Amino acid sequence: MTKQTAEQYALVAAGTVIVALTAGGFWLSYAHLAEVAGQHGLKSSPVRQWAWPATLDAFIVAGELLMLRAGLRRLTDGWAIALTATGSIGSIALNVAGVSGAGGPGAKPLLDYVVAAVPPTAALLAFGVLMRQIHQLVDRPIGRMGPALDEGPESATNAAVRATEPPVGSSARSSEPQLRESDSKPRGGRPAGATVDELVEIGRIAAAEQGKATRDIVQKAIRAKGLTVSGERLTEVMEVLRRELEAASGTGPDRD
Repeated sequence: MTKQTAEQYALVAAGTVIVALTAGGFWLSYAHLAEVAGQHGLKSSPVRQWAWPATLDAFIVAGELLMLRAGLRRLTDGWAIALTATGSIGSIALNVAGVSGAGGPGAKPLLDYVVAAVPPTAALLAFGVLMRQIHQLVDRPIGRMGPALDEGPESATNAAVRATEPPVGSSARSSEPQLRESDSKPRGGRPAGATVDELVEIGRIAAAEQGKATRDIVQKAIRAKGLTVSGERLTEVMEVLRRELEAASGTGPDRD
């Protein structure tokens, strides 16, 4: 068993446990809130009794999903955080408060409150971990996916050929040191999902297909690969492509 296979098995097993824990925690919390609703005015309407907990738990689900979306876009969504916090705190508080109204007046054992607080807390944490795993899977850079290992021999050969193919004209030697130097410098803005070399290669292919290299064409080609690129990074890619095109057009007459 390879390391990659073992990692996949571990990820699947952890995902199964997380999904089961999330579903169990939400169900226990939801059912207890439905009991609390039945004890406080909604017992005559079972439909409303079981729909009422959704007014809290739905905030958690919506907030976590919006936080996942914001994370994928590398943004901070204050509304998503507020929704998640409101639903989580409200669910835990009402689950705990429902213990006081159950079984008549009188002091309740501390363990009763702990039992009531565990399901919503576990559901919140498990759902957060689940969203984190989805975020890591979706946002994983292409360079770490190992396409040459996952695909067939023919695809692996094509990937190796593309990796060793020199740039257009005589810029193969001149552009490589510049790329390595630019990669070592910190960049501002939103980080891209690939290195400059990979983005330049995508832009080079798009320019060859379209017959020209414009900012819009390169940006669309990068996004078509499921990658993100900031304006600063795109400008850097376009500069590299322009240098290559200028070098190619400048060396053409010398060869004749």
